[in-house]
Amino acid sequence: MRNIWTIAKREYNHYFISPLAYVVAFSILMPLGIYFAIIVFATSQQAFSGAPPPDITPITWLFCFLLVFTTPVLTMRLLSDEARMGTLELLLTAPIRDFELVFGKWLGAFLFILTILAITLVFPIILHFGLVSPGIDQKLFLSAYLGVILVAGAFLALGVGISAIFTNQFAAFFVTFGLFFFLWFMVSLPANLLPTGADVLNYLNMSSHFTDAFNRGDVKLSDLVYYISLIALGLFMGTTAIEIRRWR
Repeated sequence: MRNIWTIAKREYNHYFISPLAYVVAFSILMPLGIYFAIIVFATSQQAFSGAPPPDITPITWLFCFLLVFTTPVLTMRLLSDEARMGTLELLLTAPIRDFELVFGKWLGAFLFILTILAITLVFPIILHFGLVSPGIDQKLFLSAYLGVILVAGAFLALGVGISAIFTNQFAAFFVTFGLFFFLWFMVSLPANLLPTGADVLNYLNMSSHFTDAFNRGDVKLSDLVYYISLIALGLFMGTTAIEIRRWR
């Protein structure tokens, strides 16, 4: 556990000296801020027309949408850059397990995303204490943010796994982005065209597990298992890739 925390802390601190990390944070927080301002303005214009009060779900949905495009930037260099610079071989000679290395890298990136997510808590706070009476739906709020955490964890784990396969960080970026785009937008498109297998394709659709469950206040075991399985798959893939490098 100490090795995992040491690696995670190193990666987490590295993000705060990396320009790309600030670009990612800005690319997430700026659209969220603009979107939230639009929601508040539209709500104020409709205050006397009987429109329903705003909730946090549009913000959490947009956060997950932006993760499709931004998390590949965070994960592309985690292990591929270590391999390119030759520092991965040094890490493999240290008294550290392959899983500890992969998990520590993932945890560092995960903590960085959680830091950005913590900043967005200002939006539900404003809604709860200033705009919605008697306050926002607490169950919906917790469910939506739990969904964002699971989506981020799954994206980052898959990204770390792909980064462990490549030595070129740009190749890792494009493969990771292609996989995320496929899982979020395209995997369920052929469901209505195929005579069989539609249920499998719909189940593999990442966006539906979030939009139709967590972002509606409905936490199901099947959706939890889905995202936890993706996290486990990504970490297993990364660990296996590192083990293959070790024994080459």
